[in-house]
Amino acid sequence: MGKFNETDNTTINLISNGTEITGDVKSNGDIRIDGVLFGNLNTKGKVVIGPTGKAKGEVFCKNSEVSGTIEGKICVSQLLTLKADSKIIGDIVTFKLSIEPGAKFTGNCKMSESENNEAAAFTKPKEPEKVPEKPGK
Repeated sequence: MGKFNETDNTTINLISNGTEITGDVKSNGDIRIDGVLFGNLNTKGKVVIGPTGKAKGEVFCKNSEVSGTIEGKICVSQLLTLKADSKIIGDIVTFKLSIEPGAKFTGNCKMSESENNEAAAFTKPKEPEKVPEKPGK
């Protein structure tokens, strides 16, 4: 049997061209953005950013196909596909990555070792521990 990368939920949420949403979005189904989202997006399904779509904030999902713009971190537990017209300004964490020629990406990329959104998170580098100052005389 083949392994499907899609979610079992057939519900598709659409943010259409000309629509702007400000705030965080949480869903169990697939989401397509052809408008603008200012806020974080968290879904157990697939996120499609259409050619006119823009997301400013963090995106957490199972699969994603980007043709538009993302400004912020994107964490994908399975496959992230960057189409030729896509533009990512921020960090990427994913299990699998597909990039078409012409896609633009500025930021860091970390390939996670497991298909798990919780494991697919950037950890800030530890700052050196401060040595306590000796009391003055």
